[in-house]
Amino acid sequence: MPYEFKMDRRVAFAETDMAGILHFANFFRYMEEVEHAFFRSLGLQVHEGNEAGAMGWARGEASCRFMRPLTNDDVVELHLLVKEKRTKSITYEITFRKDGEEMARGVVTAICVGRVPGERGMQAVDMPSEVDGQVQVAPASMFEDA
Repeated sequence: MPYEFKMDRRVAFAETDMAGILHFANFFRYMEEVEHAFFRSLGLQVHEGNEAGAMGWARGEASCRFMRPLTNDDVVELHLLVKEKRTKSITYEITFRKDGEEMARGVVTAICVGRVPGERGMQAVDMPSEVDGQVQVAPASMFEDA
């Protein structure tokens, strides 16, 4: 479905703290990894650049609620759902599960940004039609707060 994506990820030792627990910052890296994998599964890219300029997805907001720790060598399922889509942004909810148990839940809002030739910096822009045409919002019934 163009509103849902799942992938497994093994926790690497280098991503853990001295106690072997996944460092909190890596949950945000995992959320970005699953977003990129979702785009690739649709034949899309999260960053494009050419002579006309560049386009990508900046973070507007990100949060994560941690319920249980993930440790070295755990295999975690990352379940991405598209929670909201606007003309310039997509909000994802990502659930982290180990052996079916929810370990954490994050929310990320990605804003489509582009570099306009002759202008400095990046600006919020409408998402490309290929993205808008493929990415859909998941049914409300798929969310816990529904």
